[in-house]
Amino acid sequence: MANPCFVPFVDLSQQHHLLQAELLEAMATVANRGDYILGNAVVEFEKDFATACCSRYGVGVGSGTDALFLGLRACGIGPGDQVILPVNTFVATLIGVLRAGATPIFVDCELETGLMDLAAVERAINRRTRAVIPVHLYGQMVSPSDLRALGDTYGITIFEDAAQAHGAERDGVRAGSAGLASAFSFYPSKNLGAMGDGGMVVTQQDLVAQTVRSLRNYGSTRKYYHTDPGGTNSRLDTLQAAILKIKLSHLTAWNCDRNRLARLYDDSLQSLATDGLFPMVNCSGDGHVYHLYVIRLTNDCRIDRTRLQQALAAADIQSGIHYPVPCHLQPAFHHLGYQPGDFPKAEQLSQEILSLPMYPGMTNNQLEHVVETITSLVRACPVLA
Repeated sequence: MANPCFVPFVDLSQQHHLLQAELLEAMATVANRGDYILGNAVVEFEKDFATACCSRYGVGVGSGTDALFLGLRACGIGPGDQVILPVNTFVATLIGVLRAGATPIFVDCELETGLMDLAAVERAINRRTRAVIPVHLYGQMVSPSDLRALGDTYGITIFEDAAQAHGAERDGVRAGSAGLASAFSFYPSKNLGAMGDGGMVVTQQDLVAQTVRSLRNYGSTRKYYHTDPGGTNSRLDTLQAAILKIKLSHLTAWNCDRNRLARLYDDSLQSLATDGLFPMVNCSGDGHVYHLYVIRLTNDCRIDRTRLQQALAAADIQSGIHYPVPCHLQPAFHHLGYQPGDFPKAEQLSQEILSLPMYPGMTNNQLEHVVETITSLVRACPVLA
């Protein structure tokens, strides 16, 4: 028999059930209008989401990956340009750079937060560097003030990968407004997720927004008139935009709930720090939106990650690893010339991190079940010599 306190890694059913009437009405409106491609709901959601990001323009595209490469293209990044990005990110960040035609330059991360090491970024900058992509990992922003200082000092573009940071803030700056442009994903499990795929480029500059609008629609500024040979078909679906517009009004409350749950996790897991298990550090206070809640199991931990994850699964608790293989060690990208040991912190983290259940509506009882199970498993193991 399944555990009555089953804890899924992500549970979208609750939010969809609560919003069912609104969502059905929004979808029916699209059906009645028949504007399925670049319809009214897309225009409305683009404006609303840009405003939520404290930015001027939003351009909906087919996915977060497309938001990365089309956004980079619109910012003038292409062949011959070098783009600096963290090595511990989802592979879409790297693919976005490659699809833009640029050369990716990896840097290491901070062990405590997993965020890109800005000192390493500064060391990597050379005359071919055109852009830096800070990945706002797990729902926490890379320092926007430090990013802007880097951009101003070296005259390079800051292009945010905010796929995990809907509504995040740091230093009074909202994710999506720290650089020239940013890419968001609306993959269903994101803090703001569609019922399918989708993405958006958010920017302060009209020219960047106009260029993305053209690129997403076959390089066309008006019907049957194509000015950019690099255009493609990548348009945010009108039905998805209608769904996202409804959900957007709930994003702040959902993020507050994530932050509340993270504080409970932090407090409850504090006693395990002496056993080598502790959460990733929050440098953003309430501005951290906890797309993921990630712990580290260091070499001092009494239990190894594989054993812990298997034991959690046996207790009906789902977990994940984000990410088990850094980009430079992925088989598809060996041609970039990187080797094991090139980025020791990212490689270390990839062996230590574990993502615990985190979603709005997760109950205190579910969280307590997770924490009590982890604590009992750790304490049941012998103390390391």
